[in-house]
Amino acid sequence: MRRSVLVRDVLIGGGAPVSVQSMTNTDTRNIDATVEQIKRLEDAGCDIVRFSVYDSECAQAVSSIKKRTRIPLVADIHFDYRLAIAAIESGIDKIRFNPGNIGNDANVKKLCECAKAHGVPVRIGVNSGSVERPLLKKYGRPSPQAMVESAMRHVRLLENENFYDIVISLKASNVTDTVEAYRIISETTDYPLHVGVTEAGFGESAVIKSAVGIGSLLLAGIGDTIRVSLTGDPVNEVIAAKSILRSIGLEKRGAEVISCPTCGRTTGDLESVARRVQSELSCVKCAMRVAVMGCVVNGPGEAREADIGIAFAPGGAVVFKNGEKLFSGDSERAVELLIIEAKAMDKLD
Repeated sequence: MRRSVLVRDVLIGGGAPVSVQSMTNTDTRNIDATVEQIKRLEDAGCDIVRFSVYDSECAQAVSSIKKRTRIPLVADIHFDYRLAIAAIESGIDKIRFNPGNIGNDANVKKLCECAKAHGVPVRIGVNSGSVERPLLKKYGRPSPQAMVESAMRHVRLLENENFYDIVISLKASNVTDTVEAYRIISETTDYPLHVGVTEAGFGESAVIKSAVGIGSLLLAGIGDTIRVSLTGDPVNEVIAAKSILRSIGLEKRGAEVISCPTCGRTTGDLESVARRVQSELSCVKCAMRVAVMGCVVNGPGEAREADIGIAFAPGGAVVFKNGEKLFSGDSERAVELLIIEAKAMDKLD
């Protein structure tokens, strides 16, 4: 079992559930906008939120942002270790620094001393795009081995100061290097790992890339906290992360909507119904499996096996709840009943 690190009230590692992280894309100095986005992320199911601290005004904003939010907050630090110290003194819950641009070892030591004094954990966040020049020269490129060496050198710097509240990440923009780097580091150290594919892009292709990388690692038992890095609204990162966790059985909260791929036997506009059910049940907090099936081949069986489900057939639809037939008849009425009953199940949980 990996070591554990406590970030305010969220445990990373040590057998704790895999936590979901995201990062704001507001100007941190705009406190109102940043707080509003953090609250949206929390409502979507995010466990930990990171934001950029790139000048002294950002560092000063930490205190106000923390007072107006409940979720653990992480300061993202590049280039200037003094901003990390300022953020810690303003009450940040965790620091992420980039070994590739934080400066010399003396800077890391000063950052570490402050973090240790305030009981603030640190993530050593290696990115393939900013690996130190000596390592690029040694390995010829930002290889998985280069990223691991960068991370472990900085782990030793912190350990030399008797500091062990450490999380590690090694992110490349391609899946192969990312997975290999995490496999190596997982065999090298027992510090908790923050997993993700950096700069994955946007839209469906980015979600797929992240799902392949993050999912394959989690299935191998590697990863204690994750972020799906997507261009655009960060709420979409949380939605994608929760979907990844749910698909491999690591996320128990919320409604999992399953639906058939459709074929010539499909009755009605199943895609529209599935989209509506997914949207209507996005607010559900308890774990439930909801089936939306389009024909009589697998439909009744899948709907009966789900917590609640609907199976369409020529002339109408059947709704099953907890394995028992609840309704048979008009399709539109069946869809309405499915949604009403699912929401009622959530309230009873």
